[in-house]
Amino acid sequence: MNPAFTTIDIVIVIAYLLVIIALGLWVSRKKNNKEKTAEDYFLASKSLPWWAIGASLIAANISAEQFIGMSGSGFAGGFAVASYEFMAALTILIVAKFFLPVFMKQGIYTIPEFVERRFSTQLKTILAVFWIALFIFVNLTSVLFLGSKAIDTIIGTGDGSLIVPAIIAFAIIAACYSLYGGLSAVAWTDVLQVVLLVVGGIITTIVALHYVSPDGTIMQGVNHVANVAGDRFDLILSKDNPEYQNLPGIMMLIGGLWVANLYYWGFNQYIIQRAFAAKSLPEAQKGLAFAAFLKLIIPFLVCVPGIIAYVMFTENMHGAVDAFTLADGTLNNDNAYPWLISSFIPNGLKGLVLAALVAAIISSLASMLNSVSTIFTMDIFKPYMAPKMEQKRNKPVNLVSVGRITAAVALVVACLIAPLLGNVGQMFQYIQEYTGLVSPGILALFLLGLFWKKTTNKGAITGVLLSIPVALALKFLPIDMPFIDQMFYTCIITMAIIVLVSLSTCPTDDDEKAIHLTADIFKTDRTFNICAYTVCILLVVIYAVFW
Repeated sequence: MNPAFTTIDIVIVIAYLLVIIALGLWVSRKKNNKEKTAEDYFLASKSLPWWAIGASLIAANISAEQFIGMSGSGFAGGFAVASYEFMAALTILIVAKFFLPVFMKQGIYTIPEFVERRFSTQLKTILAVFWIALFIFVNLTSVLFLGSKAIDTIIGTGDGSLIVPAIIAFAIIAACYSLYGGLSAVAWTDVLQVVLLVVGGIITTIVALHYVSPDGTIMQGVNHVANVAGDRFDLILSKDNPEYQNLPGIMMLIGGLWVANLYYWGFNQYIIQRAFAAKSLPEAQKGLAFAAFLKLIIPFLVCVPGIIAYVMFTENMHGAVDAFTLADGTLNNDNAYPWLISSFIPNGLKGLVLAALVAAIISSLASMLNSVSTIFTMDIFKPYMAPKMEQKRNKPVNLVSVGRITAAVALVVACLIAPLLGNVGQMFQYIQEYTGLVSPGILALFLLGLFWKKTTNKGAITGVLLSIPVALALKFLPIDMPFIDQMFYTCIITMAIIVLVSLSTCPTDDDEKAIHLTADIFKTDRTFNICAYTVCILLVVIYAVFW
């Protein structure tokens, strides 16, 4: 075991941070503050190539939520949590083929902007405020807390003393380049960061297999994990499994998981914004296909280490029982990944692996900050506040400056809230469950708004507002229903509400703001089609092996 965090590790992490900050500032050097337009800052001048889009999508997505939270869920329940990642690959392809062409044809900056064109300014504002609150109070805070908790375990004593300093450090580093450079700085640094996080994940998995192996070889480590915890590699859990409430068997494939994934990949500003910044629609679609390939790799880098840690715990190898047992006797599942790094990664490589974890955290923070600033600036400030300020000052308002100030304020608020999150047994499941209170209503709104011409503004507003009470009712009903199922039924009920209200309020055959779609808009090129078929075949193979 190599518990010490040495000078060479610190040097590697600091060097990485300096390179990221320098790269972010360098790619933003082309235009100074006065020359930068809103398109330059918020959409990277619409110049991103496919490989940058795909890498940036994954870097924005993979954060402490996956490395810490999903690894913790792997420790608690096994490989079934990987369905979030595997099904995301298929979801990304659906978004690329059926949603993205409609969005990009509109030439929009934000998802709320699309809502305004399809429905109303009123609904756009409601959703814009909601998304800003969600990004700040759920996404930013959870990433900051999980990341700082990992740092406290890896280089500290695990007593919480480094949590606040780490939160402040993450905030400063993310702000250094994202506030100045906008989406361009975020996306191009993500290319480097996604390489680092994949390498770091591979190193952690290989080293963990070495230490769990009876004779120290990787293959024996694989065999030992399979023999001791073979049942933990099932993707579909049975009802008698303790984790069934979090990962409800076949419903993971046909139910609420589709709600979570379609909402996240199709209508989440900080994800889809990369596609809006593409050179063209085909380039954006190829970028999403590349992201789908990368998604198939992630579970083996984040879930498997959690299962290895579980094997060490069950056999009390290397003091694992003490590492995961809290004072009250409960288990700290989310300690799996940080503990593996701090206990087993050799000096030098420990710095590289920690840099990979930091890369995942910072890239997600930067992405969320850019999206908060984009939504506030383009959907709230520009239509409501800018006209009055311009009239008073008799000159245009600098939207780029507004975006930077907004991101800075959001970051400060998140830093103040993050330490209050405390210890949660499985942070990944916690985030999914509480995001699931609102995502079904928004998904129902968009699916009907995109593909059902009779959907009216009144129907959409009614459905979105009632979706939360419906979700809460299902959550607190005196029946034992997994939250994934709650999401599925909430989405179905919300769609029914929107349909009923729309049919009773639409004075014409179709709503006047309905989107008229033709088959041509969904045509994709040969490269995308080949990639899509390949991903689907790989998914079939994966589920056949791990069913």
